[in-house]
Amino acid sequence: MVSTPNMAVNLGGIEMKNPINTASGTYGFGAQFEGFYDVSCLGAITTKGCAAKPWPGNPSPRMAEVTSGMMNSVGLQNPGVRGLVDGYGDYLQGLSDKGTKVICQVAGHSVDEYVEAVELFEELAPFAAGLEINISCPNIAAGGCAMGSTPEGAAEVIRAIRPRTKRPLLVKMAPARVVDVAKALEAEGADVLTLINSISGMSINVNTRKSRLSRPTGGMSGPALHPIAVRMVWEVHNAVDLPIVGVGGVMSGRDAAEFILAGATSVSVGMANLVDPVAAPRILDELTEWVASQGVSSVTELIGAFEG
Repeated sequence: MVSTPNMAVNLGGIEMKNPINTASGTYGFGAQFEGFYDVSCLGAITTKGCAAKPWPGNPSPRMAEVTSGMMNSVGLQNPGVRGLVDGYGDYLQGLSDKGTKVICQVAGHSVDEYVEAVELFEELAPFAAGLEINISCPNIAAGGCAMGSTPEGAAEVIRAIRPRTKRPLLVKMAPARVVDVAKALEAEGADVLTLINSISGMSINVNTRKSRLSRPTGGMSGPALHPIAVRMVWEVHNAVDLPIVGVGGVMSGRDAAEFILAGATSVSVGMANLVDPVAAPRILDELTEWVASQGVSSVTELIGAFEG
């Protein structure tokens, strides 16, 4: 009989009972999935990104299925930090009390907006075990390019936020210049790197000659991105000493295992939640079975164990 391995991991100071997390934007605020399973079985959840003030998001259509994935142009619609706390604070505190870590994603269109949102989370969200800074948001002061698309832009955001909180800071990275950006974030005091975010793509309705979304381009996610994300996790793991959350096309325990072998400490389930609402606990079970099959006592022995 194979003994159950120790699945606990330390994600930059966040003690998780297992490596399975959820990707922001695909899981609401956790409560939406309680009708399908007990969310407290997961190591962590990452809430939908929230800014200091509510954002309306983009017009519909916002989502479209494509080959081996999906496109989205939601525009980070969110109720704002106060709306999150008012609507889900009690639930999230209860989830935290059960041992599932709550990671709150922070959104902003400028450095000042990020700072304001972080200060609100500090004041209003005692349940937050860590804050994930989404530096893929468009910078309105720089013509709409992603805040984290350059090492300088990414560093500027974290430099401003770091003194505002002692909680672990995760950074959701744009899929661009990941090694250079990762080094800059490490130098500014980030605790964890989350990669990758969706990749910009385009899908055209050939009958109408218009975009299948409300905008010409959107973010692509899903299984088609998985090999790209695994490669980027491996590159960053070899470049910095920070723990990594692997995100991108995780549909099975095997996919999660690839991220761990490439160097991820934790793995986030994203699009799979929209396809199969019980995907996250299934993936946890499959991952646990794989770890047990590897002849190790702890999942941590497999982090970065890729042999080339």
